[in-house]
Amino acid sequence: MSEPAAPPQPQKAPFFAKPPLEALGYMLAAVFIALSQSVGQGFLMANLRPLSGELGTDLADTTWLLVAFVTPRAALPLLLIKIRTQYGLRHFCEASIVVYMAVGVLSLWTTDLHSAFFVEFLSGVSAAPLSTLAVLYMLEPLPPERKLQVGMPLAMTFIMLGIPLSQAISPYLLIDGSWFNILMLKLGMGMISLYLVFRLPLVSAPREKVIRSMDMVSFALVFAAFGGLIACFTTGYTYWWTASAWMGVVLACAIGAAVLALVIELHRKEPMLDIRWLLSPEMLHLTAVLLIFRIILSEQSAGAPGLFQALGYAPEQIAPLFWVISAASVAGGVACCFVLKMPRVPQIHMAALCCVVAGSWLSAQNAFDVAPRQLMLGQGIVAFGSSLFLPPAMASGLVIALSRGPKYLLSFIVLFISTQVLGGTIGAGLFRTFTAARTTAHADLLRDQLMAGNAMVGAHVSQLAASLGTAIADPSERTAQALAQLASSVNRQATVAAYNDVFAVTAALAFAVLVLLVLHVARNSLRARIAPEAPAAERG
Repeated sequence: MSEPAAPPQPQKAPFFAKPPLEALGYMLAAVFIALSQSVGQGFLMANLRPLSGELGTDLADTTWLLVAFVTPRAALPLLLIKIRTQYGLRHFCEASIVVYMAVGVLSLWTTDLHSAFFVEFLSGVSAAPLSTLAVLYMLEPLPPERKLQVGMPLAMTFIMLGIPLSQAISPYLLIDGSWFNILMLKLGMGMISLYLVFRLPLVSAPREKVIRSMDMVSFALVFAAFGGLIACFTTGYTYWWTASAWMGVVLACAIGAAVLALVIELHRKEPMLDIRWLLSPEMLHLTAVLLIFRIILSEQSAGAPGLFQALGYAPEQIAPLFWVISAASVAGGVACCFVLKMPRVPQIHMAALCCVVAGSWLSAQNAFDVAPRQLMLGQGIVAFGSSLFLPPAMASGLVIALSRGPKYLLSFIVLFISTQVLGGTIGAGLFRTFTAARTTAHADLLRDQLMAGNAMVGAHVSQLAASLGTAIADPSERTAQALAQLASSVNRQATVAAYNDVFAVTAALAFAVLVLLVLHVARNSLRARIAPEAPAAERG
């Protein structure tokens, strides 16, 4: 049976090169917009503890601010792309950046957890369209042959850069311990982005009425599904999964909402998403690759920061590690610009996975006295690999979608954003849960080993107590202090061992994906070699 004919492609608009300074302005606008949308989440992730102190709440309650910010960022692209198509790109750009700056002004009056929750939700709403804007501004001044090869890697690099960069600069902004400095920086970045968007307009495509009444029903169900998953995987390790009955209910409702949305979309004449195409083998393969890799990479937001926070390192001591991660991310994006071509995508992905395997394995070799500088090489290699992986994945997905027609573009973009946001949230939640479980297991094992040789434990406690003789006169108080030091040493060793397990699991997962990718490429190559050659009449 012959393949169905490809749908006719719309005629491409002619490309007119912009003056160098103007082209540079568009690319700088892309950088500011990309960083603006991601530093908000990065600052929130890096400063939950000081923010909980400023708001007068505990850490578990403050974690809900992340849920409020991330949920609209994950779900809103489903609707925003249709809004952009129906009301015009120009109005979409201006409204998006105005709303983002307005929320930045509103955030200055945050005083308690309830107002902070409301503001962070609005921040997530206003940040949701900025990823798309960053990509559009980066691609705008580039010729067609450079848009995927140069524009896409740079746009994706700066979109991802905000989280490690915000953790690198947070200590310098929190010198007086106030969240106000961070809010002012976000507002300033929003104002610069606002000026650039109004000063440098994008070329608008023709408007088209695409929003249908049932779109709101499907969107509400998707929003509820994403919100439930993000809430559980963000707070699950804090409240603990089996200790909170509401988590099971929320997860069940989230899955039910997702299934109902799929059923509705499958039976609509004009669905928001082409579910049948997304469930095709080609797209399922791409979805699995994007989701698994994003889960693997979430180690970088949950691994190294969690380790050094648990060991009591101050933010300014951890900041150099994130400067290295940020620099390696940029280096990976720049390297991708030089090597990205569609036939090379599998080889680029193999190289990226090799980087993740090597970097994670290096990070898993930590000793009891581990310090941030010892993870710089391993985590830098992982960051380089992540910047090398995602741009080719998105470029290949865009090529697949556009080859079938513009209407498939919405389905792919929503798929990509959902896998990145949901994959990152789910991955971080799983890694933190795994870390907590392994920390408890290692601590129990160490305590059992100590108690198995009580004489040795007693001698060690006596030695510690003797070393405290010059500082503490009371013998009973010296013994109590020695026991406390021993318990602290056990907890530290258990923590380091647990995070070593996390890094080792990351390396193992990345290696498994690498093996599957190699086998997949080998199978495709073998099929191409043994496939019968088409008859001359068909070739003609």
